[in-house]
Amino acid sequence: MKILVRLPNWLGDMVMSVGAINQLSYFFPGAEVSVIAKKGIHELLEFFPKINHRFIYSKEEYRGLKGIWKFGRKIREADKFDLFISFPDSFSSAVMGYASGATKRIGYKKEGREMLLTDAYAKPKKSHRAEEYVQLLEAYTAKKAKAFSVDLKHRFSKGDHIVININSEASSRRLTTAKAVEIIEATRANLANKIVLIGSPNEKDFVEEVLRSIENKGGIESVAGKTSLKQLCEILASAKVTLTTDSGPAHLANALGTQTVVLFGAGNENNTAPYNKEAVQTLRLGKLSCEPCLKNVCVQFSTPQCLELLETERIISVMNEKLSRWK
Repeated sequence: MKILVRLPNWLGDMVMSVGAINQLSYFFPGAEVSVIAKKGIHELLEFFPKINHRFIYSKEEYRGLKGIWKFGRKIREADKFDLFISFPDSFSSAVMGYASGATKRIGYKKEGREMLLTDAYAKPKKSHRAEEYVQLLEAYTAKKAKAFSVDLKHRFSKGDHIVININSEASSRRLTTAKAVEIIEATRANLANKIVLIGSPNEKDFVEEVLRSIENKGGIESVAGKTSLKQLCEILASAKVTLTTDSGPAHLANALGTQTVVLFGAGNENNTAPYNKEAVQTLRLGKLSCEPCLKNVCVQFSTPQCLELLETERIISVMNEKLSRWK
């Protein structure tokens, strides 16, 4: 059997989907698995289970529905697939699957895309995102999944540094400059480990602005905008602890086996927190009537107070507890 999986477009979601990818050999013994990954995060496939074809989709190269159709037909020319699995809920993903010519095409119902899928299901409520992907396989096979975790395979050795990520795509999940400075300075004052600040090229200016505002920069290095995804994986996998906002790197660190502390503002940790509970602790203020919200921009305050009011002493205490596991 040949299976084609359309992986999610966001880094964190792609990480969470690896739990379902690991289950495919259980649901479909002996199946050959190929994937479609978004260009920019496709380097993560190096840490995935064995994959046959890797189709890399570039939105810039294949524009609009016409481009998506063309990309799907290109896949059809490369191989014939028995089953297409759409983890994203978008209409465009279903179009891509239909164009691929896969005999069976499955996914959750949304945006009227059911007409392009042979088997469409209502998305389960109150499930973790990683479980949603597995539950799609359960719905199609009528078979219960085995216990699973979200693990990325690597051979990186542990170092002695701490990673801090102050960024997020959504401003409601991103630390303000003042709060970021406060947390990093407190970390520097209380912990002796080297501190590595991470960030994408788009986040580089913000990270550098924060770094300029820090009084004691000793032992603090910014690699924001300077790493490939593979290099970021090495930095996170070799860290003693990662302190991060609710973002892609939070899931990445957790799946790579690093003890991870996640600061939650907007977003629901029951649905999107890093999945491996033994290696993560989430921190939430939990005192505001608007918590938790799912807004990308804080509509209640000028800055996200759910993050601003988190006690820095509490954050440092949790990081110390995580570090003690290595002593």
